[in-house]
Amino acid sequence: MSGDLLIVGIGELATSRGKTARRGDAMRDITRIPDAAIVARDGVIAYVGPRTGLRSEMVEGLEAFDARGATAMPGFVDSHSHFASSGYRADEFLARVRGAGDEGIHDAGGGVLRSVEATRGTDLYELTRLTEARAWTMVQQGVTTVESKSGYGLDLETELRQLEVSIKASEQAPIDIVPTYLGLRATPPEFEGKAERYVDYAIAEVLPAVAAQGRARFCDALCEAGAFSVSDCRRFLAAAKALGLGVKIHAEGFERSGGAALAAELGAASADLLIAANEEDFRLLSAAGVVATCLPLTSFCLKRPHANARAMIDSGLAVALATDFDPGSSCSGSIPLAIALAVLSMGLSIEETLTALTLNGAAALGLAEDRGSLEEGKLCDFVLLDAPSVDHLPYRTGVNLVTATFKGGELVYRA
Repeated sequence: MSGDLLIVGIGELATSRGKTARRGDAMRDITRIPDAAIVARDGVIAYVGPRTGLRSEMVEGLEAFDARGATAMPGFVDSHSHFASSGYRADEFLARVRGAGDEGIHDAGGGVLRSVEATRGTDLYELTRLTEARAWTMVQQGVTTVESKSGYGLDLETELRQLEVSIKASEQAPIDIVPTYLGLRATPPEFEGKAERYVDYAIAEVLPAVAAQGRARFCDALCEAGAFSVSDCRRFLAAAKALGLGVKIHAEGFERSGGAALAAELGAASADLLIAANEEDFRLLSAAGVVATCLPLTSFCLKRPHANARAMIDSGLAVALATDFDPGSSCSGSIPLAIALAVLSMGLSIEETLTALTLNGAAALGLAEDRGSLEEGKLCDFVLLDAPSVDHLPYRTGVNLVTATFKGGELVYRA
Protein backbone atom coordinates (compact mmCIF):
# COMPACT_ATOMS: atom_id res chain seq x y z
CA MET A 1 0.00 0.00 0.00
CA SER A 2 2.71 2.42 -1.05
CA GLY A 3 0.78 4.63 -3.45
CA ASP A 4 3.13 3.57 -6.26
CA LEU A 5 1.18 2.72 -9.40
CA LEU A 6 1.49 2.08 -13.12
CA ILE A 7 -1.78 1.85 -15.00
CA VAL A 8 -1.93 1.25 -18.75
CA GLY A 9 -4.63 0.26 -21.22
CA ILE A 10 -6.72 3.38 -20.57
CA GLY A 11 -8.99 3.80 -23.59
CA GLU A 12 -9.55 7.50 -22.93
CA LEU A 13 -8.29 9.76 -20.18
CA ALA A 14 -10.35 12.92 -19.70
CA THR A 15 -9.48 15.75 -17.34
CA SER A 16 -9.60 19.47 -16.73
CA ARG A 17 -6.31 21.17 -15.97
CA GLY A 18 -5.09 23.81 -13.57
CA LYS A 19 -4.75 24.64 -9.90
CA THR A 20 -7.62 27.11 -9.69
CA ALA A 21 -11.25 27.02 -10.70
CA ARG A 22 -12.04 27.12 -14.42
CA ARG A 23 -14.36 29.98 -15.29
CA GLY A 24 -16.83 30.60 -18.08
CA ASP A 25 -15.89 29.18 -21.46
CA ALA A 26 -12.75 27.61 -19.98
CA MET A 27 -14.93 25.06 -18.22
CA ARG A 28 -15.33 23.33 -21.59
CA ASP A 29 -11.56 22.94 -22.04
CA ILE A 30 -10.82 19.38 -21.02
CA THR A 31 -7.96 17.22 -22.25
CA ARG A 32 -8.79 13.83 -23.79
CA ILE A 33 -5.92 11.38 -24.26
CA PRO A 34 -6.45 8.04 -26.04
CA ASP A 35 -4.41 4.97 -25.07
CA ALA A 36 -3.22 6.74 -21.90
CA ALA A 37 -1.13 5.73 -18.90
CA ILE A 38 -0.67 7.00 -15.35
CA VAL A 39 2.34 6.59 -13.08
CA ALA A 40 2.15 7.47 -9.38
CA ARG A 41 4.87 7.59 -6.74
CA ASP A 42 3.95 7.91 -3.06
CA GLY A 43 0.37 8.69 -4.02
CA VAL A 44 1.26 11.60 -6.32
CA ILE A 45 1.05 11.57 -10.11
CA ALA A 46 4.53 11.33 -11.65
CA TYR A 47 3.35 10.90 -15.25
CA VAL A 48 0.04 11.18 -17.06
CA GLY A 49 -0.17 11.07 -20.83
CA PRO A 50 0.01 8.77 -23.83
CA ARG A 51 1.23 5.24 -23.15
CA THR A 52 3.92 5.82 -25.77
CA GLY A 53 5.42 8.51 -23.52
CA LEU A 54 6.39 6.03 -20.81
CA ARG A 55 10.12 5.57 -20.21
CA SER A 56 11.82 2.65 -18.48
CA GLU A 57 13.09 4.78 -15.60
CA MET A 58 9.54 5.99 -14.89
CA VAL A 59 8.16 2.50 -14.35
CA GLU A 60 11.08 0.76 -12.70
CA GLY A 61 9.86 -1.69 -10.07
CA LEU A 62 6.19 -1.20 -10.92
CA GLU A 63 3.77 -3.93 -11.97
CA ALA A 64 1.34 -2.71 -14.61
CA PHE A 65 -2.38 -2.54 -13.85
CA ASP A 66 -4.35 -3.03 -17.08
CA ALA A 67 -7.42 -0.79 -17.40
CA ARG A 68 -8.61 -2.89 -20.36
CA GLY A 69 -9.92 0.03 -22.37
CA ALA A 70 -11.77 1.77 -19.53
CA THR A 71 -12.07 5.54 -19.38
CA ALA A 72 -10.09 7.32 -16.65
CA MET A 73 -11.07 10.65 -15.12
CA PRO A 74 -10.38 12.51 -11.87
CA GLY A 75 -12.19 11.34 -8.76
CA PHE A 76 -15.36 13.31 -8.14
CA VAL A 77 -15.22 16.10 -5.56
CA ASP A 78 -18.60 16.53 -3.85
CA SER A 79 -18.27 19.98 -2.34
CA HIS A 80 -21.65 20.28 -0.55
CA SER A 81 -23.01 17.51 1.65
CA HIS A 82 -24.76 16.95 4.99
CA PHE A 83 -24.20 13.22 5.38
CA ALA A 84 -23.00 13.11 9.01
CA SER A 85 -26.55 13.28 10.31
CA SER A 86 -29.28 11.00 11.56
CA GLY A 87 -32.99 10.50 10.93
CA TYR A 88 -34.61 9.88 7.57
CA ARG A 89 -37.63 11.88 6.41
CA ALA A 90 -39.05 9.76 3.59
CA ASP A 91 -42.62 10.52 4.69
CA GLU A 92 -41.99 14.24 4.19
CA PHE A 93 -40.53 13.54 0.76
CA LEU A 94 -43.65 11.65 -0.29
CA ALA A 95 -45.94 14.28 1.26
CA ARG A 96 -44.17 16.92 -0.80
CA VAL A 97 -44.66 14.81 -3.94
CA ARG A 98 -48.39 14.76 -3.14
CA GLY A 99 -48.40 18.55 -2.96
CA ALA A 100 -47.67 19.39 0.67
CA GLY A 101 -45.79 22.65 1.22
CA ASP A 102 -43.03 23.45 3.68
CA GLU A 103 -45.47 25.12 6.07
CA GLY A 104 -47.72 22.07 6.19
CA ILE A 105 -44.77 19.76 6.72
CA HIS A 106 -43.49 21.98 9.53
CA ASP A 107 -46.93 22.10 11.18
CA ALA A 108 -47.01 18.30 11.09
CA GLY A 109 -43.77 18.16 13.07
CA GLY A 110 -41.39 17.79 10.14
CA GLY A 111 -38.61 19.89 8.70
CA VAL A 112 -35.06 20.60 9.76
CA LEU A 113 -35.76 20.44 13.49
CA ARG A 114 -36.92 16.85 13.10
CA SER A 115 -33.43 15.97 11.87
CA VAL A 116 -31.95 18.03 14.71
CA GLU A 117 -33.91 15.99 17.25
CA ALA A 118 -32.83 12.72 15.63
CA THR A 119 -29.16 13.71 15.42
CA ARG A 120 -29.06 14.97 18.99
CA GLY A 121 -30.46 11.60 20.07
CA THR A 122 -27.88 9.52 18.16
CA ASP A 123 -24.75 8.54 20.06
CA LEU A 124 -21.21 8.76 18.69
CA TYR A 125 -21.01 5.06 17.81
CA GLU A 126 -24.22 4.94 15.78
CA LEU A 127 -23.61 8.28 14.07
CA THR A 128 -20.12 7.10 13.12
CA ARG A 129 -21.54 3.86 11.70
CA LEU A 130 -24.07 5.74 9.56
CA THR A 131 -21.50 8.22 8.33
CA GLU A 132 -18.88 5.61 7.45
CA ALA A 133 -21.44 3.56 5.51
CA ARG A 134 -22.42 6.62 3.48
CA ALA A 135 -18.78 7.46 2.87
CA TRP A 136 -18.21 3.99 1.39
CA THR A 137 -21.24 4.45 -0.87
CA MET A 138 -19.63 7.64 -2.14
CA VAL A 139 -16.36 5.81 -2.84
CA GLN A 140 -18.33 3.31 -4.92
CA GLN A 141 -19.62 6.23 -6.99
CA GLY A 142 -16.09 7.52 -7.54
CA VAL A 143 -16.07 10.33 -4.97
CA THR A 144 -12.56 10.79 -3.56
CA THR A 145 -13.13 14.07 -1.66
CA VAL A 146 -16.37 15.22 -0.02
CA GLU A 147 -17.45 18.04 2.23
CA SER A 148 -19.41 17.15 5.39
CA LYS A 149 -21.45 19.88 7.03
CA SER A 150 -22.72 19.77 10.59
CA GLY A 151 -25.81 21.86 11.33
CA TYR A 152 -28.09 19.16 12.72
CA GLY A 153 -27.10 19.67 16.32
CA LEU A 154 -27.32 23.43 16.78
CA ASP A 155 -25.79 23.01 20.21
CA LEU A 156 -22.18 22.68 21.33
CA GLU A 157 -22.20 18.97 22.11
CA THR A 158 -23.90 17.71 18.95
CA GLU A 159 -22.16 20.04 16.53
CA LEU A 160 -18.78 18.86 17.85
CA ARG A 161 -20.00 15.26 17.61
CA GLN A 162 -20.98 15.69 13.96
CA LEU A 163 -17.60 17.17 13.14
CA GLU A 164 -15.78 14.44 15.08
CA VAL A 165 -17.71 11.77 13.20
CA SER A 166 -16.69 13.32 9.88
CA ILE A 167 -13.04 13.14 10.91
CA LYS A 168 -13.42 9.54 12.12
CA ALA A 169 -15.08 8.50 8.86
CA SER A 170 -12.20 9.91 6.82
CA GLU A 171 -9.84 7.74 8.89
CA GLN A 172 -11.84 4.58 8.22
CA ALA A 173 -13.00 5.04 4.61
CA PRO A 174 -10.65 5.82 1.69
CA ILE A 175 -12.03 9.28 1.08
CA ASP A 176 -10.95 12.76 2.17
CA ILE A 177 -13.71 14.43 4.19
CA VAL A 178 -13.67 18.21 4.65
CA PRO A 179 -15.63 19.14 7.80
CA THR A 180 -17.69 22.34 7.77
CA TYR A 181 -19.40 23.85 10.80
CA LEU A 182 -22.85 24.87 9.56
CA GLY A 183 -23.66 26.99 12.57
CA LEU A 184 -26.58 28.91 11.15
CA ARG A 185 -28.84 26.17 9.73
CA ALA A 186 -31.98 26.85 11.76
CA THR A 187 -32.95 28.28 15.12
CA PRO A 188 -33.11 25.41 17.65
CA PRO A 189 -36.18 24.88 19.86
CA GLU A 190 -34.52 26.32 22.96
CA PHE A 191 -34.08 29.64 21.09
CA GLU A 192 -37.47 29.66 19.35
CA GLY A 193 -38.36 33.20 18.31
CA LYS A 194 -34.92 34.43 19.37
CA ALA A 195 -32.75 34.01 16.27
CA GLU A 196 -30.36 36.82 17.19
CA ARG A 197 -29.73 35.29 20.64
CA TYR A 198 -28.97 31.97 18.96
CA VAL A 199 -26.45 33.71 16.69
CA ASP A 200 -24.86 35.23 19.79
CA TYR A 201 -24.64 31.74 21.32
CA ALA A 202 -23.12 30.20 18.18
CA ILE A 203 -20.49 32.95 18.02
CA ALA A 204 -19.65 32.99 21.73
CA GLU A 205 -19.87 29.29 22.62
CA VAL A 206 -19.71 26.92 19.66
CA LEU A 207 -17.51 28.71 17.14
CA PRO A 208 -14.52 29.17 19.49
CA ALA A 209 -14.66 25.49 20.49
CA VAL A 210 -14.80 24.38 16.85
CA ALA A 211 -11.82 26.58 16.00
CA ALA A 212 -9.79 25.65 19.08
CA GLN A 213 -10.23 21.92 18.45
CA GLY A 214 -9.41 22.24 14.75
CA ARG A 215 -12.48 20.26 13.78
CA ALA A 216 -13.61 22.33 10.78
CA ARG A 217 -12.02 23.88 7.72
CA PHE A 218 -15.02 26.11 6.93
CA CYS A 219 -18.06 27.71 8.51
CA ASP A 220 -21.36 28.02 6.70
CA ALA A 221 -24.64 29.87 7.16
CA LEU A 222 -28.11 29.73 5.61
CA CYS A 223 -28.99 33.24 4.44
CA GLU A 224 -32.68 33.07 3.64
CA ALA A 225 -36.04 34.48 4.73
CA GLY A 226 -37.28 32.35 7.60
CA ALA A 227 -33.73 31.34 8.50
CA PHE A 228 -31.05 34.02 9.03
CA SER A 229 -30.67 37.56 7.75
CA VAL A 230 -27.70 39.07 5.97
CA SER A 231 -26.83 40.85 9.22
CA ASP A 232 -26.92 37.58 11.20
CA CYS A 233 -24.79 35.77 8.63
CA ARG A 234 -22.30 38.63 8.36
CA ARG A 235 -21.72 38.64 12.14
CA PHE A 236 -21.29 34.88 12.29
CA LEU A 237 -19.09 34.45 9.23
CA ALA A 238 -16.93 37.48 10.08
CA ALA A 239 -16.31 35.91 13.49
CA ALA A 240 -15.36 32.65 11.77
CA LYS A 241 -12.90 34.44 9.50
CA ALA A 242 -11.36 36.18 12.49
CA LEU A 243 -10.67 32.72 13.95
CA GLY A 244 -8.94 31.63 10.77
CA LEU A 245 -11.73 29.55 9.25
CA GLY A 246 -12.84 29.71 5.63
CA VAL A 247 -16.42 30.69 4.92
CA LYS A 248 -19.22 29.43 2.72
CA ILE A 249 -22.83 30.49 2.46
CA HIS A 250 -26.19 29.06 1.37
CA ALA A 251 -27.27 32.02 -0.75
CA GLU A 252 -30.26 33.06 -2.87
CA GLY A 253 -31.92 29.71 -2.28
CA PHE A 254 -35.61 30.02 -3.07
CA GLU A 255 -35.85 33.81 -3.01
CA ARG A 256 -33.31 36.59 -3.15
CA SER A 257 -31.83 37.41 0.24
CA GLY A 258 -28.58 39.29 -0.39
CA GLY A 259 -26.51 36.21 0.43
CA ALA A 260 -24.59 36.27 -2.85
CA ALA A 261 -23.50 39.86 -2.28
CA LEU A 262 -22.41 38.88 1.23
CA ALA A 263 -20.41 35.96 -0.15
CA ALA A 264 -18.62 38.37 -2.48
CA GLU A 265 -18.06 40.88 0.32
CA LEU A 266 -16.49 38.24 2.59
CA GLY A 267 -14.51 36.49 -0.15
CA ALA A 268 -16.27 33.20 0.51
CA ALA A 269 -14.90 30.01 -1.01
CA SER A 270 -18.32 29.32 -2.46
CA ALA A 271 -21.91 30.49 -2.57
CA ASP A 272 -24.25 27.52 -2.80
CA LEU A 273 -27.75 26.78 -4.14
CA LEU A 274 -28.36 30.10 -5.96
CA ILE A 275 -31.74 29.21 -7.47
CA ALA A 276 -32.98 32.79 -7.11
CA ALA A 277 -29.68 34.47 -8.05
CA ASN A 278 -29.69 37.00 -10.88
CA GLU A 279 -27.16 38.59 -13.23
CA GLU A 280 -26.05 41.15 -10.64
CA ASP A 281 -25.30 38.31 -8.25
CA PHE A 282 -23.32 36.55 -10.98
CA ARG A 283 -21.28 39.70 -11.57
CA LEU A 284 -20.48 40.15 -7.88
CA LEU A 285 -19.51 36.51 -7.37
CA SER A 286 -17.35 36.48 -10.48
CA ALA A 287 -15.52 39.68 -9.52
CA ALA A 288 -14.79 38.27 -6.06
CA GLY A 289 -13.62 34.88 -7.37
CA VAL A 290 -16.34 33.00 -5.48
CA VAL A 291 -17.26 29.55 -6.84
CA ALA A 292 -20.98 29.20 -7.58
CA THR A 293 -22.07 25.75 -6.38
CA CYS A 294 -25.32 24.43 -7.86
CA LEU A 295 -27.26 21.56 -6.31
CA PRO A 296 -29.37 19.91 -9.03
CA LEU A 297 -30.59 17.02 -6.86
CA THR A 298 -32.04 19.46 -4.33
CA SER A 299 -33.99 21.34 -6.97
CA PHE A 300 -35.20 18.08 -8.48
CA CYS A 301 -36.27 16.47 -5.20
CA LEU A 302 -37.97 19.62 -3.91
CA LYS A 303 -39.69 20.14 -7.28
CA ARG A 304 -38.12 23.59 -7.63
CA PRO A 305 -36.48 25.24 -10.65
CA HIS A 306 -32.79 24.59 -11.14
CA ALA A 307 -30.20 27.29 -10.58
CA ASN A 308 -29.36 28.94 -13.90
CA ALA A 309 -25.92 27.37 -14.24
CA ARG A 310 -25.97 27.97 -17.99
CA ALA A 311 -26.25 31.73 -17.50
CA MET A 312 -23.64 31.61 -14.72
CA ILE A 313 -21.08 29.99 -16.99
CA ASP A 314 -21.95 32.28 -19.89
CA SER A 315 -21.38 35.26 -17.58
CA GLY A 316 -17.86 34.03 -16.76
CA LEU A 317 -18.51 32.41 -13.39
CA ALA A 318 -16.79 29.30 -12.08
CA VAL A 319 -19.54 26.75 -11.40
CA ALA A 320 -19.32 23.62 -9.27
CA LEU A 321 -21.92 20.88 -8.89
CA ALA A 322 -22.57 18.91 -5.71
CA THR A 323 -25.09 16.35 -4.46
CA ASP A 324 -26.25 18.08 -1.24
CA PHE A 325 -26.77 14.74 0.49
CA ASP A 326 -29.29 15.82 3.11
CA PRO A 327 -31.99 13.97 5.08
CA GLY A 328 -34.62 16.49 4.10
CA SER A 329 -34.07 17.19 0.42
CA SER A 330 -31.56 15.09 -1.52
CA CYS A 331 -30.94 11.92 0.44
CA SER A 332 -29.58 9.91 -2.49
CA GLY A 333 -26.20 11.62 -2.87
CA SER A 334 -26.30 10.27 -6.42
CA ILE A 335 -23.46 11.42 -8.66
CA PRO A 336 -25.00 9.72 -11.75
CA LEU A 337 -28.30 11.56 -11.25
CA ALA A 338 -26.50 14.87 -10.66
CA ILE A 339 -24.69 14.41 -14.00
CA ALA A 340 -27.91 13.55 -15.81
CA LEU A 341 -29.71 16.61 -14.43
CA ALA A 342 -26.78 18.91 -15.24
CA VAL A 343 -26.74 17.85 -18.89
CA LEU A 344 -30.42 17.14 -19.55
CA SER A 345 -32.09 19.81 -17.40
CA MET A 346 -29.52 22.55 -16.78
CA GLY A 347 -28.00 22.80 -20.26
CA LEU A 348 -24.38 22.03 -19.37
CA SER A 349 -22.10 20.15 -21.72
CA ILE A 350 -20.42 16.98 -20.50
CA GLU A 351 -17.12 18.88 -20.46
CA GLU A 352 -18.57 21.61 -18.23
CA THR A 353 -20.18 18.99 -16.01
CA LEU A 354 -16.92 17.09 -15.60
CA THR A 355 -15.09 20.30 -14.65
CA ALA A 356 -17.85 21.28 -12.22
CA LEU A 357 -17.72 17.92 -10.42
CA THR A 358 -13.93 17.69 -10.23
CA LEU A 359 -11.63 20.72 -10.46
CA ASN A 360 -14.23 23.35 -9.57
CA GLY A 361 -15.54 21.21 -6.73
CA ALA A 362 -11.98 21.06 -5.40
CA ALA A 363 -11.68 24.84 -5.75
CA ALA A 364 -14.92 25.30 -3.78
CA LEU A 365 -13.12 23.49 -0.93
CA GLY A 366 -9.85 25.36 -1.37
CA LEU A 367 -8.15 22.17 -2.58
CA ALA A 368 -7.61 22.69 -6.32
CA GLU A 369 -3.88 23.02 -5.77
CA ASP A 370 -3.47 19.27 -5.27
CA ARG A 371 -6.60 17.53 -6.65
CA GLY A 372 -9.52 17.79 -9.06
CA SER A 373 -7.52 17.05 -12.20
CA LEU A 374 -5.07 14.44 -13.45
CA GLU A 375 -1.77 16.28 -13.70
CA GLU A 376 1.77 15.63 -12.58
CA GLY A 377 2.28 16.73 -8.99
CA LYS A 378 -1.35 16.25 -7.98
CA LEU A 379 -2.81 13.48 -5.85
CA CYS A 380 -3.41 10.29 -7.81
CA ASP A 381 -7.17 10.28 -7.19
CA PHE A 382 -9.07 8.90 -10.18
CA VAL A 383 -11.77 6.52 -11.31
CA LEU A 384 -12.20 4.04 -14.12
CA LEU A 385 -15.48 3.98 -16.02
CA ASP A 386 -17.05 1.04 -17.81
CA ALA A 387 -17.36 3.17 -20.94
CA PRO A 388 -15.30 4.16 -23.99
CA SER A 389 -15.48 7.88 -23.07
CA VAL A 390 -16.87 10.32 -20.51
CA ASP A 391 -19.64 11.07 -23.01
CA HIS A 392 -21.36 7.95 -21.66
CA LEU A 393 -21.85 9.52 -18.22
CA PRO A 394 -25.03 11.40 -19.26
CA TYR A 395 -25.84 9.06 -22.15
CA ARG A 396 -26.32 6.06 -19.85
CA THR A 397 -28.64 8.12 -17.72
CA GLY A 398 -28.51 7.54 -13.98
CA VAL A 399 -26.19 4.51 -14.20
CA ASN A 400 -23.09 4.28 -12.01
CA LEU A 401 -20.34 3.54 -14.54
CA VAL A 402 -17.53 3.51 -11.95
CA THR A 403 -15.77 0.15 -11.91
CA ALA A 404 -12.72 1.18 -9.88
CA THR A 405 -11.77 4.03 -7.56
CA PHE A 406 -8.14 4.91 -6.83
CA LYS A 407 -7.19 7.10 -3.88
CA GLY A 408 -3.60 8.29 -3.57
CA GLY A 409 -2.51 5.77 -6.19
CA GLU A 410 -4.11 2.85 -4.37
CA LEU A 411 -7.04 0.77 -5.62
CA VAL A 412 -9.67 1.24 -2.90
CA TYR A 413 -12.80 0.00 -4.68
CA ARG A 414 -13.44 -2.40 -7.53
CA ALA A 415 -16.88 -3.40 -8.78
